[in-house]
Amino acid sequence: MADSVQQIIEYPQEFIHDGVNFINKCSKPSKKVYNKRLEYLKIIQTVGTGFIVMGAIGYIVKLIHIPIRHLITV
Repeated sequence: MADSVQQIIEYPQEFIHDGVNFINKCSKPSKKVYNKRLEYLKIIQTVGTGFIVMGAIGYIVKLIHIPIRHLITV
């Protein structure tokens, strides 16, 4: 019984400890305007690249499946 009570108390403490460690390890943006601009541009470039890559993959998959679907239905 004491072990189960100890485990119930231990889980929230462990969760809070892990959450605090995660927040402390996260990189925080600098206060300089120039660095904020560079950081913002880097985020925009990364998201844009992701959109382009995912769009290209979707387009290629669609190009492959159109002839296959046509062959199956005919």
